[in-house]
Amino acid sequence: MSASKQGESNLVVLAALAANLGIAVAKFIAAGISGSSSMLTEGFHSVIDSLNQILLLYGQKRGKQPPDEEHPFGYGRELYFWAFVVAILIFAAGAGISVYEGYEHFIHPEELTNPTLNYVVLGVAFVLEGSSWFIAMREFNVTRGSVGWWQSIRESKDPAGFIILFEDSAALAGLIIAATGIWASHYFADPRLDGIASIAIGLVLALVAIFLAREAKGLLIGEGADAAVVAKVRMIVDRYPDITTVNHVRTIHTAPQRIFVAISADFRDTLPMGEAETLIEQIEAELKAAEPMLSSIYIRPEKAEDAPRLNVEATEGAPIGDR
Repeated sequence: MSASKQGESNLVVLAALAANLGIAVAKFIAAGISGSSSMLTEGFHSVIDSLNQILLLYGQKRGKQPPDEEHPFGYGRELYFWAFVVAILIFAAGAGISVYEGYEHFIHPEELTNPTLNYVVLGVAFVLEGSSWFIAMREFNVTRGSVGWWQSIRESKDPAGFIILFEDSAALAGLIIAATGIWASHYFADPRLDGIASIAIGLVLALVAIFLAREAKGLLIGEGADAAVVAKVRMIVDRYPDITTVNHVRTIHTAPQRIFVAISADFRDTLPMGEAETLIEQIEAELKAAEPMLSSIYIRPEKAEDAPRLNVEATEGAPIGDR
């Protein structure tokens, strides 16, 4: 990852971490005084979010380690592993604790006291979470450019940015639900409503966790580069007269900003071996200059009729083998 993009990603995570640490303490104090189930749930939510941000920072640090004998392509995909762990934590700890606490409060309701304190804490938390959400959204909009919001998330190879964005969005939704539950409990004199609000927060977290786990799984098992990168690689290689056919261009992200590419090309039959080696070096140099994310390039001379192909086609008509 480039220094500027790494710094932007760290800024998003650090902003979220700072907000959640302070909010968690305030929520637990308010929950202890008022006896609110949804406020207690929100406290656990903030603690889990803080742990998640620490794990993402750890994953980013581990991912910057240089390649070695055991990991010749580097440690970049370790970030994807920790992103998957974060999704599991949100589901198991965040959603699980919220639903359990809400159920217990519904079965054994306790009258809420001092609602004003809860509203003050929720208001401050909303401002802090909103600031973190604004930073995450601003950086996300910069990276996505003109690409659609949903498409950018699905195609993103840097999970830290969109995980924080979804965590902050879930946190803001949770604060609104908690405030509604506390208000309804006092207005209708029914403390069970506060427990229902806690369960609702858990369901929101569960949905976010399922989505994040799906996205992190795709990155963890390996996703190809964007179609535009593949097309650029194919165009550059195909431009050389001594290349008669570009059989396939197969890519995989080894880190958010690092791509491994394997190219199968049919060379002119009369091309001497020495000239073929020189040609491959020229192609590799041009590819790296044109696309700095190409960290590892392998070009294999292979006759077109012998090159294996995949029948399934990806979006926009490109073979999946070319992704």
